Amino acid sequence: MAKRRENAGEEAGKEDKRKLNREGIQKALRVFRFVRPYRVQFAFGFVFLVLSTLTTLSFPALIGQVTSVIQGKSPFTLGQVILIFAAILVLQAIFSFFRIYFFAQVSERSMADVRRSVYSKIVTLPIPFFEKRRVGELTSRISADVSQLQDVLSITLAELFRQVATLVGGTLFILYVSWKLTLFMLATFPVIIVAAIIFGRYIRKLSKEAQDQLAAASVIVEETLQSINVVKAFTNERLEIGRYGAALQRMVNTALRTARFRGVFVSFIIFAMFGGIMGIVWYGGSLVQSGEIPFADLLTFIFYTAFIGGSVAGMGDMYAQVQRTIGASERILEILDEPSEVDADQETPLFIPVQGNVRFNNVQFSYPSRPDVSVLKGISLDVAAGRKIALVGQSGAGKSTIVQLLMRYYPLSDGDITIDGRALAGFNVTELRKNIAVVPQEVMLFGGTILENIQYGKPGATEAEIREAARKANALDFIESFPEGFQTIVGERGVKLSGGQRQRIAIARAILKDPAILILDEATSALDAESERLVQEALDELMQNRTTIIIAHRLATIRKVDTIYVIREGQIAEQGTHDELATQEDGIYANLVKLQFEIIE
Repeated sequence: MAKRRENAGEEAGKEDKRKLNREGIQKALRVFRFVRPYRVQFAFGFVFLVLSTLTTLSFPALIGQVTSVIQGKSPFTLGQVILIFAAILVLQAIFSFFRIYFFAQVSERSMADVRRSVYSKIVTLPIPFFEKRRVGELTSRISADVSQLQDVLSITLAELFRQVATLVGGTLFILYVSWKLTLFMLATFPVIIVAAIIFGRYIRKLSKEAQDQLAAASVIVEETLQSINVVKAFTNERLEIGRYGAALQRMVNTALRTARFRGVFVSFIIFAMFGGIMGIVWYGGSLVQSGEIPFADLLTFIFYTAFIGGSVAGMGDMYAQVQRTIGASERILEILDEPSEVDADQETPLFIPVQGNVRFNNVQFSYPSRPDVSVLKGISLDVAAGRKIALVGQSGAGKSTIVQLLMRYYPLSDGDITIDGRALAGFNVTELRKNIAVVPQEVMLFGGTILENIQYGKPGATEAEIREAARKANALDFIESFPEGFQTIVGERGVKLSGGQRQRIAIARAILKDPAILILDEATSALDAESERLVQEALDELMQNRTTIIIAHRLATIRKVDTIYVIREGQIAEQGTHDELATQEDGIYANLVKLQFEIIE
């Protein structure tokens, strides 16, 4: 498990930044189509960004002008220059406010659209997609990757433009002031830039390693809290504390190593920058003494040099930010380009109820993730509307796969499935699944109220309908015993309810949906006798006049079904009623019955 977490961290590190090339930039720009509806606000923000940058670039010139006034070499008075300075400061504040305001509008609204689109795409993707992805990875796309894009729109874009404009504008201005001094200053830059690239690359690598190790430590916390019952049962609190402490120590060691390199780098940059400035002061002072440039121009030159130095120092971070943005854009686009099984933008198709005649004709199937392993090998069965069948067999025989294909979770490899004589592929997925309800063995409830969980079977159902469904599911008594009644919070995955209570909530949800076809995945196998009786009564109510397919593990619960299909290695090995199969000498079903009764005895 630890090795898997380390590998996951390494993969995340590699994917965090993508190579900066033309193709990557074009892909990143595709995401910015979400900015198009807010292009007016973006244009206003960019105008104020330009104005803000221009006012910032004017500060060194004004400082030089103040020096000229003090030396008596300026046509302006000191009060006039200070007044101009104050006016520009006010303008700078106004421009900065509107730049931030307009860019915030663009970033917040467009990124909300991105999150909405990514989430809409994810929930409409087919089941095989989720089998290849981890939940944490998908939530990261909506949170971390979109936040990365948001930072670009709200902060990075403005900073990148400001630094480029400062670099270009500042260099042109100091060339105008003194080309000799400019060439002298530029001669010191290559050393600083090369050092920044070398140190910066290594420091970023160590920083990323520390982040990955922190993520690995967070995974330990997540796994421990999700499986806290297991931790308590095996009294492994000390073990988990030790695992987390070791992971944190690795992160701290890497972070301290990063700090040492960052300290050396910063010390070198400070030494080089101030050494360069001292060189400029020395050479510029000699030019002032020789009368080639006035002292005010030297002071202006020094301030512009500091501005340019700051821009160059920030370029490394900007480059890394752009790389991360390209990586985030590509990962978001990978999801947005996936083919959906449901078009969330189209109007929901009109619900067309079916009678429930289900037919499997020579169905063969292999899972997309394991195409070389045949799971179903020519399954043929026929269920008339309102009839009940059971699927029996060992784990891995293909029982769950049969109902998953009926739900159209996967495409068929061969053969066909029809409902009321209509091919499954001819149904709209939403139209098909509205006619089917599933009551699983492991019920998954949402963390809201009981009412919300039952209403999930029919969004918009009235409270009277929900109450009637709960009554039919034998759930009304225990619901009303709670102080909050239907408004009782069930907790994450329904942890505040017992297994029997969760099952009856799921049955009430299915009753409210009122499907033509019902799938039961042995809903009573993990319950005590009393809960099983109540749930079985609710199931009997639910199964009335519905085509029902039961995945059976406890054979005592399927005595009354119309037909039992015994599945073995992806094929139907036996079929018939309980009485017919139970009396077959050396039959698979008969042996299963004997085995279960021996275990019970």
